[in-house]
Amino acid sequence: PSIASKRWVYEQYDSSVQARAVIHPGGDAGVLRVQGTDFGIAVTTDCNSRYLALDPYEGGKGAVAEAALNIACTGARPLGITDCLNFGSPERPEVFFQFREACRGITDACRAFDTPVTGGNVSFYNESPTGAVDPTPVIGMVGLLDHVDRAVHSHARGPADHVLIAGTTSEELGGSAYWQTVYEFRGGTPPHVDLAQSRRLVDFLVRAAADSLLSSAHDVSGGGLAVALAEIAMGGPYQPAGFGLNVNLSRYAPGLDTGALLFSESHARAVLTVPPSQIHLVTALASEIGVPLFNAGTTGGAEGLFQVTLRDGKISYPVGKLREVYFGSIPRRMGD
Repeated sequence: PSIASKRWVYEQYDSSVQARAVIHPGGDAGVLRVQGTDFGIAVTTDCNSRYLALDPYEGGKGAVAEAALNIACTGARPLGITDCLNFGSPERPEVFFQFREACRGITDACRAFDTPVTGGNVSFYNESPTGAVDPTPVIGMVGLLDHVDRAVHSHARGPADHVLIAGTTSEELGGSAYWQTVYEFRGGTPPHVDLAQSRRLVDFLVRAAADSLLSSAHDVSGGGLAVALAEIAMGGPYQPAGFGLNVNLSRYAPGLDTGALLFSESHARAVLTVPPSQIHLVTALASEIGVPLFNAGTTGGAEGLFQVTLRDGKISYPVGKLREVYFGSIPRRMGD
């Protein structure tokens, strides 16, 4: 449920005030039109408490880096953050250590992305008889889109587009949804945040959107590459159906086993769909900025299928089945 669609939650609130929403909930970030201008404002929130419980410094960096990537996937440039820092009792040395290190990580990441902290709050003493909450510094970030009509969506927008993986996948399963869900284990070293690499990816996405080179862009985060690819294939919450994907990962990240390849949560990655006419321009831009790209396949797989070829086999699911699981998990859990 923590990875599944949150539509059940956000449909209980008005997400279309005065009809200014250009990109509605359900993607990486929402985009709002600024009335009387060409501008758009992108907004998102982010935090992974598992990472912070294992390494509060890397987790603090990761919360900001993930928010920046969410904003950049829409084509917007990150501008600034607010935060809501939730911790246990600071009178306990281990909690104060978490707080100090998380703030240090947030600070370093904000400097890397030029995103000042414009406000926020601190909430301490979040505890019960069983112990303190996991350190949860939630980052709220806004970004500016110079031309709102060039906003980029998170899901595949049509058939026969190229599917590109931007960034590098390493064996980083510590704190992952895969380990927690499949093995009921929460431990290990969480993914390292290379701020310079993350900044390059943000710059690449912003410039590619400004030049109208992308059909869609979606960050790779909780659940790893497998979940990101499936979300792109399924389409958005209000699309009647997804386009499917047909990708081949048999030559991607050759040093990784299948579990790490599909479910590693390495930072600074995004999956793009690109029209064939723009593929050379996107490749050239990525080379100029220093962002690795892997051409994995195409959208619009046969018969609406989500198909992934691996070194040791093939995954194939009907997109309709994926949509049923993804969009129905929370309603089923809540008894609707």
